[in-house]
Amino acid sequence: MPTDRHLDDARDLARSEREAVTAKFEAYDQFTARVQNLSIDATHASQSAPALATGGAQTAKTTANADTGCASVRAAFRDTIRPYSVADLDDDEPLLETIRSELSDSIAVAVAPTTDASFTESLRDAIIAATQSRRLEARAMQTGLDAELDHLHDAADTLDQILDWLLDADETPLTDLDFDDLRARHETLATHRERCTRLLADRQRFLDKSPKIDGQEGMSHRTLVRYLYYDLPVAFPVLSAGVHVETLCADSQLAIRDHLTRRV
Repeated sequence: MPTDRHLDDARDLARSEREAVTAKFEAYDQFTARVQNLSIDATHASQSAPALATGGAQTAKTTANADTGCASVRAAFRDTIRPYSVADLDDDEPLLETIRSELSDSIAVAVAPTTDASFTESLRDAIIAATQSRRLEARAMQTGLDAELDHLHDAADTLDQILDWLLDADETPLTDLDFDDLRARHETLATHRERCTRLLADRQRFLDKSPKIDGQEGMSHRTLVRYLYYDLPVAFPVLSAGVHVETLCADSQLAIRDHLTRRV
């Protein structure tokens, strides 16, 4: 029996996001490989450094880099990273705008066809460094999503076991149980409530943690969860499911105590 439809939806969303992040992670690697294999332009070698240093202040109108390595950089970005950086490939966001959001203003200006800049070693290194920074962010997201999927699996496994027990127990009406059987069922429910309480406490501790990659701390799991489940009716599906199952157990205990007091 599924624990909670929101918990099932959460697992679907986490899996989907994990696949998307993995694809983007691979796109960063593909883009980096293509940039590393580009030849350094022989002309205008001194032009790119000012463009990067000024953060895009250089705006000379020229097509000098239209047929250079900068054009190849734009093509490589378009073929690899851009499909994972825009919500709709058919939208009209300019390619350079996407490069700006992914890599930086200065790099977007340096590789623009209207900028008098060539593909130099310093520009190549800056592009690779910016890409590696985004790759590290994607790796941290992968780590966080892996941990989230493990947590979702463990929570569902625990809560499903309790729900299965409740279903089996409900097949036998309380009126058919003697005093000792009622007390035993009450004690089992207490154990299940303790499991729910531990699950909720573990989840709260998990939400306050942040994954670390290469010594750098990524976003907290709480922030990740808010992002992942933004469209769900509940902000924290694991906590919601855990509280729901604990409440079912508590209600069952109340019903049993009512029967027990009548038989004393």
